[in-house]
Amino acid sequence: MSERIVGTVKRVVGPVIEAVCTDDAEMLELVYVGEHRLIGEVVRIRQRSAWVQVYEDTTGLRPGAPVYGTGEPLSVELGPGLVGGIYDGVQRPLDVLRARTGDFISKGVHAPAIDRDKRWHFVPQVQAPCPVTGGMVIGAVRETDAILHKIMLPPSVAGELIHIATEGDYLVEDVIGRVRTVEGETDVTLFQRWPVRVSRPYAERLPQSQPLITGQRVVDTLFPVARGGVVVVPGGFGTGKTMIQHALAKWCDADLVVYIGCGERGNEMTEVLTDFPKLIDPRTGKSLMDRTILIANTSNMPVAAREASIYTGITIAEYFRDMGYSVAVMADSTSRWAEALRELSGRMEEMPADEGFPAYLPTRLAEFYERAGMVKTLAGDEASITTIGAVSPPGGDFSEPVTQHTKRFIRTFWALDKQLANARHYPAISWRDSYSEYVDDVSEWWEKKTHGEWRSLRAGILSIMQREARLERVVKLVGADVLPDSQRLVLDVASLFKNAFLQQNAYDKVDAFCVAEKQYLMLKIIIVYYEHATEAIAHGTALATLNKLDVMRDMMQMKFECGNEDIPKLRDLLARVERAVREYSNTPA
Repeated sequence: MSERIVGTVKRVVGPVIEAVCTDDAEMLELVYVGEHRLIGEVVRIRQRSAWVQVYEDTTGLRPGAPVYGTGEPLSVELGPGLVGGIYDGVQRPLDVLRARTGDFISKGVHAPAIDRDKRWHFVPQVQAPCPVTGGMVIGAVRETDAILHKIMLPPSVAGELIHIATEGDYLVEDVIGRVRTVEGETDVTLFQRWPVRVSRPYAERLPQSQPLITGQRVVDTLFPVARGGVVVVPGGFGTGKTMIQHALAKWCDADLVVYIGCGERGNEMTEVLTDFPKLIDPRTGKSLMDRTILIANTSNMPVAAREASIYTGITIAEYFRDMGYSVAVMADSTSRWAEALRELSGRMEEMPADEGFPAYLPTRLAEFYERAGMVKTLAGDEASITTIGAVSPPGGDFSEPVTQHTKRFIRTFWALDKQLANARHYPAISWRDSYSEYVDDVSEWWEKKTHGEWRSLRAGILSIMQREARLERVVKLVGADVLPDSQRLVLDVASLFKNAFLQQNAYDKVDAFCVAEKQYLMLKIIIVYYEHATEAIAHGTALATLNKLDVMRDMMQMKFECGNEDIPKLRDLLARVERAVREYSNTPA
């Protein structure tokens, strides 16, 4: 990477500097500022002035300091060694920086994102000579027990492979292949670089028809998200946004998780950094970090790096998507990222829009969320990126700009309810304000899993919850005692559904994760009870009699007493519920 002086600092405005630049300066160019060589990016050029967004602390920077241009855009390193890593917003490895500078990062400290001294066992998967195209897999490296790292050609490299290394141990900078292109010969190493603000190419976009199973019943059953989908999780302080994303990172059936802590409080990010290495991946029995990459950019770190962090995370996710993996991206939270945009925009004296946010906020949100999707990769594999972004609206006001603009680009909305959180109902996802537009897309998958009953069961419970919402208004005025048994049954079944199905204990070994078949049977048990109880009440049975049945206790405890492997036990409970209530309904067996 060759460097040249492209200007000198004219003035410093917090994380933004204005520089007197030469004709060599380029838009979105990676630059180094001052004697400490602070990392920056050119974000505006006007006549002889350039505005540079600096990703480190600018304290002590003075006018007249040189600005060194690299001629390259802000990029990330992509190769073996990423999985299990913990990086800041511009992909500096935090463990390496801590070893060099202690608990606080010093200015101008740089380190390569990928270890240059570690050797990886490379296994070639093609033979030279042969024709190759961009994105083609030419070999593999076993990175962790969960991830086989496929060595791909950069998307822009195509031609004839004239050399491929033999199986053996190599450094990431060693040449393991050589391609003859129309421009000449190009060396291929174990790693490559890619600009963070440019999405990586793919062959075609595919329909989203398979759900991302999260193990959270309120999500999978009521408000599902498809693989390659986008979700927003808005909620005020203390409603459990971070906790939900932690649960999804551990339990969702993605091959790889990229967790972006964007502007969150240090104690929350510390919990992630300390707990994730201790968590056991339920699929492999090994550490969860074997399929996790963490981007940590806390609220006390430079604000400009917060703006870059989500691009760093999504670019890494695209790289693993290109290998054919299903990747889940957790962005916590996009509100802090938008606040960084607002601060940087104000420093550059741009005209503010709603609540001071820049006018291009919707465009930036669209650029981020549209990089999710189910695609056919350049290598011909089907792969996906599912993006789950948290939003922290001030005071829980969902009408604020970040939430409203985000809703334009997402298809699933998991609204967190402060009252549910205060009542210790987890997950605190509101069944009244949330929605999913992926229901039709994933219904075929669910219908196959549930013998064609998923749509009807889901519609049935939603109908009960809507009737309960209407009845609650009456109950608040005159009390529940004046209601007939048929309406009180609706209230009881809704309460059973909330407590026995929707509420889930993230710390319980049995209840923390729920497989699809268990979700289906639990929901069917509740619906079957409601249908037979309605029939029994119509034939004169008192609701109090039904409430004394032994199966009522079993239904309340089925989420704890029936594990994911105890499907026969749930089927037995379903049969017992049918027998017990049918005795009062005069319904023939």
